[in-house]
Amino acid sequence: MQRSTLSFILTLTLGCLVAPLVAAAQQPPDVPHIGVLLSIPAPELFRERFREGLKDLGYTEGQNIFIEYRWAPARQVDRLNELAAELVRLKVDIIVALYTPSAHAAKRATTVIPVVMLSGDPVGTGLVASLAHPGGNITGLSVVSTDLGGKCLELFRELLPAVTHVAALVHATDPFAKPFLENIQSTARSIGVQIDPVVVQGDDDLDKAFASMVTVQDGAVIIQPNLATPRAAELAMNHHIPSMSLFKSFAKIGLLMSYGANEEAAFRSVAYYVDRILKGAKPADLPVEQPTKFEFVINLQTAQVLELAIPPSLLFQADEVIR
Repeated sequence: MQRSTLSFILTLTLGCLVAPLVAAAQQPPDVPHIGVLLSIPAPELFRERFREGLKDLGYTEGQNIFIEYRWAPARQVDRLNELAAELVRLKVDIIVALYTPSAHAAKRATTVIPVVMLSGDPVGTGLVASLAHPGGNITGLSVVSTDLGGKCLELFRELLPAVTHVAALVHATDPFAKPFLENIQSTARSIGVQIDPVVVQGDDDLDKAFASMVTVQDGAVIIQPNLATPRAAELAMNHHIPSMSLFKSFAKIGLLMSYGANEEAAFRSVAYYVDRILKGAKPADLPVEQPTKFEFVINLQTAQVLELAIPPSLLFQADEVIR
């Protein structure tokens, strides 16, 4: 290889490596920097809706606001502590944390930088002192209450009146898993259904998890949100197990049903908290928002694969039917 060609390649390579650092150095110091810590199956949807929310409030990413994204999948939630510490070292002005594992990682990483969370049961898992008066440096949205797991079970009972065993797929290290599972079990006792907890570390354990559901003849599975991945939906269909989780986006990727808050509206609302804090509000003084509207979604395409007839009464309750 000629020396001139080699020099060109080295220059191009070094330029690509240095460019992000140069760009970062050129960012005006008075422009707010937001760190986003994600442990959700589909981070792209959040990015789109968060940007829309910011735009509505007058912010344009890359111009008058800069955002640093850090993401860890469900099987690597142990990396969230490291990623949260990295955002602290970058001296971001605010950390946005989705979902509960990310919020706890941010809480461990800093007591000074404001944290806007989107989490499940933030009081029960110890993130805030109360919804009305969060205290400390954390506020945001409580979009997943523990009683939603019980509601999922009730909807399954309406769909499958003869079902006696239902699996609950939960994440081993997510603080929300315990209260989520407890609520499902409480509802199960009142309607005479046995719950089989299936505890996993992430996507890598899903094949074995669904095989165990077949072994004990579970009639359905309720999936904790951070495990409701495309792989989980695929395995549920392959094993002919009706599946359900808490957000519409999960029904769209192939789960049979979903029941929960409007996830996309919540993503946009995160921008509201960021804006309030940038304008001087303290997280301790901003009440944690709770959802007021819930959506029930049925995926009829999945129902056809499972050879399930959805009762008209259940279709009537649905806010959306995916055909």
